[in-house]
Amino acid sequence: MYDEESDSLISRAILKLIGPKRRWRAYKARVRALPENYRTTVEAIERYLMHFGAMDADSAQSLFEDVADLFERAAADGTPIRDIVGDDPVEFVEALIANYEKGGYVARERNRLSRAIERAAGEDHTTEEDKGTS
Repeated sequence: MYDEESDSLISRAILKLIGPKRRWRAYKARVRALPENYRTTVEAIERYLMHFGAMDADSAQSLFEDVADLFERAAADGTPIRDIVGDDPVEFVEALIANYEKGGYVARERNRLSRAIERAAGEDHTTEEDKGTS
């Protein structure tokens, strides 16, 4: 007996497992296609992000894909790497992380900690809108 609802649940579960792997493989293929100096830079950024870019998986994947976009365009235009990352690569990557961190678990926990201390200290200034994100 065919159960359409069950089949739909299975399909969604498979997509949840396979979809991110496909995105990751596509990203890695794009990075491999970059000229060596750009590829080395993207791989170094990726390594840093794996260690210090605490964010949810979807935000991280979007960030990786955007980094690939940036360096693909730069390679096509012949833009020097230092023109992209500047003199301080750590500052460059930290700025990227700051743009994607919203929704990441570290940002949520930092906000939760700050709000809890404010409430405990009698300084609760949260609005009704903020209370929905606790």
